[in-house]
Amino acid sequence: MTTPNIPTRRVLGACAALVVGALTLTACGGSASADDEKDGKGGGTDSVRTSVAKVVISAKDGSTGASINRTGVKVSDGRLTDVKMTVPETGAVVPGTVSADGGSWKPKEQLERGTKYRITATAKDADGLTSAADSVFTTVSSANSFIGTYTPDGGTTVGVGMPVSFKFDKAISDRKSVQSHITVTSSSGQEVVGHWFGDQRLDFRPEEYWKAGSKVTMKIDLDGVEGANDVYGVQKKTVTFTVGRAQVSTVDANTQTMTVVRDGKTLKSVPISAGSAENPTYNGQMVISEKSLKTHMDGSTVGFGGEYDIPDVPHAMRLTTSGTFLHGNYWYNKGNSPFGRQGTSHGCVGLRDIQGGQGDTPAKWFYDSSLIGDVVIVKNSPDGTVAPDNGLNGWNMAWSEWVAGSAA
Repeated sequence: MTTPNIPTRRVLGACAALVVGALTLTACGGSASADDEKDGKGGGTDSVRTSVAKVVISAKDGSTGASINRTGVKVSDGRLTDVKMTVPETGAVVPGTVSADGGSWKPKEQLERGTKYRITATAKDADGLTSAADSVFTTVSSANSFIGTYTPDGGTTVGVGMPVSFKFDKAISDRKSVQSHITVTSSSGQEVVGHWFGDQRLDFRPEEYWKAGSKVTMKIDLDGVEGANDVYGVQKKTVTFTVGRAQVSTVDANTQTMTVVRDGKTLKSVPISAGSAENPTYNGQMVISEKSLKTHMDGSTVGFGGEYDIPDVPHAMRLTTSGTFLHGNYWYNKGNSPFGRQGTSHGCVGLRDIQGGQGDTPAKWFYDSSLIGDVVIVKNSPDGTVAPDNGLNGWNMAWSEWVAGSAA
């Protein structure tokens, strides 16, 4: 029996329709994929854009020995938008300032040694994309750093004999490196040379006294300088002071007088009481290093017994570290009148004064007329010349010897 033709054609038509549908679906899918690859639409993944601003914190995360002067933040190809510095242990915030161009930030004050800090910083590039950095670090410790206390201080006016003097809190073994990072110059054009007294003191002076009215500038660039094995400097600053008028006073232990000369003209000659024959005053050029309206002088602190203990010595001006002063004297033995007939002190130079330091006396006049850094020269005393490092008295060293003690 033969199968009818019509139903057979229907079955084939249905199959053909299914095949065509499948081809159509495949063709549509293929066409969509091709279009997506062409125009980047339809299911593709965007690439992540990152900020081109690069934030750099000078103290690396986890580091120790960070500078207390140079620690800060910088950014390239962007501007800083927020910087926060804290002390993690206490939560204290360290204030700082961003530069006008937004390119850097630094603390307002010098950081503490041996302290842990944290800095977080963010910046934006020209497209507004953000970049950030974070660092926790510790500054250089006291054990691994050195500081030099110096005189005179910036902004002061001093006498023509005032040297620049540094005293370091650690022994310096690399003297050349340390000295080469301290420069002292004068507006007068005088050559200034450093001289080491041992391994913890460095003084600077010209061959002759400073020129009156000159400006002296010392640039201290010791931050990060290795002064001894694994011991680094932490100071970086510039200090300027002014040299005042030229006052040099000469004490004659033979005649018991002092003549005060300012800018080449004699101001006054006054009687003094220098050291006794048993305790003579040093000879030599001495520089006033301290001034006190009243001070306590106890002989036991400078090698004497209970020979004197005066709580209210007026108008005292220090000349040596070992205890030589030029000061007011109200206890002078009236039997030696007039004042200055003979030397009676334990090595100091006394001027007539009254207890309390009030009134018009030679001691008050000289005190008011003197600057720290003024020179007092003592001559004709039976004692020897004061040592150059006993006080600020390097003027008692020949220039050739002074230069020989330079490490630079």
